[in-house]
Amino acid sequence: MNKFLITFIFFLKLSVCVFANPNIDARTGVLMDYHSDEILYEFDSDAQIYPASMTKIMTSIVAFDLLKENKISLDDKFTVSENAWRLSQSGYSSMFIMVNDEVSVENLLKGIIIASGNDACVALAEGIAGSEENFAEMMNEKAIEIGMTNSNFTNSSGINDPDNISTVKDIALMSKYLIKNYPIFYEMFKEKTFTWDRTGGDPIKQGNRNPLLYKNVGVDGVKTGYLAVEKYSLASSMKKKDRRLIAVASGFTSKKSRSLESLKLLNWGFRNSNTFEVTKKDESIFELDTWLADDKKIKAISKEDYYVTINKKNITHLKISLQYDGPIVAPIRKGEEVAKLIVSNKEENIKTISLYASEDVKKVNFFKSLITSINYLIWGDV
Repeated sequence: MNKFLITFIFFLKLSVCVFANPNIDARTGVLMDYHSDEILYEFDSDAQIYPASMTKIMTSIVAFDLLKENKISLDDKFTVSENAWRLSQSGYSSMFIMVNDEVSVENLLKGIIIASGNDACVALAEGIAGSEENFAEMMNEKAIEIGMTNSNFTNSSGINDPDNISTVKDIALMSKYLIKNYPIFYEMFKEKTFTWDRTGGDPIKQGNRNPLLYKNVGVDGVKTGYLAVEKYSLASSMKKKDRRLIAVASGFTSKKSRSLESLKLLNWGFRNSNTFEVTKKDESIFELDTWLADDKKIKAISKEDYYVTINKKNITHLKISLQYDGPIVAPIRKGEEVAKLIVSNKEENIKTISLYASEDVKKVNFFKSLITSINYLIWGDV
């Protein structure tokens, strides 16, 4: 048998943080491609920060998990404790709930995500776990599951606590997890306003704290943050067509700087790079030659999604090649590994992706097999 090597794509280059510096005015930051996980730019991205209200991303994730598992529903109501109510009286961001109010999970989530209400965080945490301390344990368990190796959560809101810590890189991972696993619930993060029909007063309408939502540039999340010791921070995500980038930075000196610098970082990423889909699980199809089979071709599929992010300005050879020993002799079982995709940059093998038969392929009967073999001996035609 012969080894087939078919090159599909030429003249691409993986981006490995080689772009010109975008010069972002913040203490720490990271820009990540959502699909490929490629870090397009980072500066001191493992430095410890106080995540402030970006903590509320994890608070939402814990609730979304329970909603997804039908352990709670959006219509469930939790009673507001005095402990939760006090945070609406302390000068922090609030939903303005009252003691003994019975508030639905949906309203609490919108109060957290849109209005950044610390009081709503405590009410949700107590309603789910009995206490904020128990809820923080759930948050840390989820952080470990996501792969956030440098984070520790001590409360649900992110307000002052020296042990409530994270990094911009961890928050980027958390943001991707949120977007990937809860696409329907994630829609809340782009809502610009929330009106709470509060007890004992007129309804309170509040705008989303994320300034980039109002610029009509494709940003649909994620969360702002502010603490006096940390200054301003923002986790943001921008989508253009099928591509998405996630930026997280902290230590901005002002609200204006937070908005302008985050947008500059996101635009820089889209301007200088692009991302291509190499394989899509169970969807990308590659046709391979067969021998002594009912069909002359078999369809091979990948069992994983794989993307490459490229630098537009510094293009060199990147090859994506289909490699297999073929023609492949029948019978062939569905799920059998039949080929590999080799992704390489110059002499470096970047990724090897196994391809599998998408169907069973039967061997032809004895007489047809004999005729095919004779034909091959005479004509060399398979």
